[in-house]
Amino acid sequence: MMSTWKAWRLDGRACGRAIVGAWLVAIVAAAWGGSAGSAQTKRTVFDGVYTDAQAERGKAAYDKDCAFCHLEDLTGQGFAPGLVEDIFKHRWEDGTVGELYAIVKATMPQDKPESLSEATYADIVAYVLKANKYPAGQEELKPDPEALKMVAFKK
Repeated sequence: MMSTWKAWRLDGRACGRAIVGAWLVAIVAAAWGGSAGSAQTKRTVFDGVYTDAQAERGKAAYDKDCAFCHLEDLTGQGFAPGLVEDIFKHRWEDGTVGELYAIVKATMPQDKPESLSEATYADIVAYVLKANKYPAGQEELKPDPEALKMVAFKK
C-alpha cells in the first residue's frame, strides 16, 4: 500500500508548489542581486569551481533527494524543470552560482526545503554543474552565499 506522503508527492502538487516557489525566489534574487551583483563577479563556472569528488557526492544526494521530480537524467518532468542542457543554460546565463544555490536550498527537496546540510546543497549544485559540462577544478564549491554570488555563468 502506498503511504499518504508518497501519494501526495505523486499527484504533482508538491512539485508544482516547489516550482512556483523557485520562480518566486528567482524573481526576488534577480531584483535583489540586480546588475550591481554582476559588476562584482570575478569568476565564472568555466574556471572550475567544484571538484569531481564533490560532484560525485552531489550525484548521490541528487539521486536520493531530487531525482524523483527532476528525473535521474536531470531532464525534469511536469512542474519540475530540466536541470541540464539548453533549458538550464538559458535560465542561468545571466545568473550566478549563488542565486542557483539559494534557490535550490530554499525550495528543495520540494517536500522539505532547507532540510539538507549546506555542504550537501553545495555538492548537489556541483553535480548539476558537472552534468552541464562545466569543468571541474581543484577546489570544492563552498556553501558560502557571498562567495557564490561572485561566480557567474556567463564568461
